[in-house]
Amino acid sequence: MELIQAGKYLGSGLATVGLVGAGAGVGIVFGALIMSVARNPTLKAELFRFAILGFALTEAIGLLALMMAFLILFM
Repeated sequence: MELIQAGKYLGSGLATVGLVGAGAGVGIVFGALIMSVARNPTLKAELFRFAILGFALTEAIGLLALMMAFLILFM
C-alpha cells in the first residue's frame, strides 16, 4: 500500500512539470507582445487580442497538467 502511495506522489509531481512549460509560455507570449508593440504601436489593440488568445491557450495546457496531477494523486 505504501508503494502505491509513493507512486501516486511521484506521478503527481511529474505531472506538475507541465506547469513550468505553461509559465514559460506565458512569459514568451507577453514578451513577444511587448516587442511587437514597441515596433508598431498603432497595432496595439489587435496585437493585445492575439496575446490574450495565446495566453488563454497556454494557460489551458497548464491547467490540464494540474488537473492530471490532482487526478493521479486523489484517485
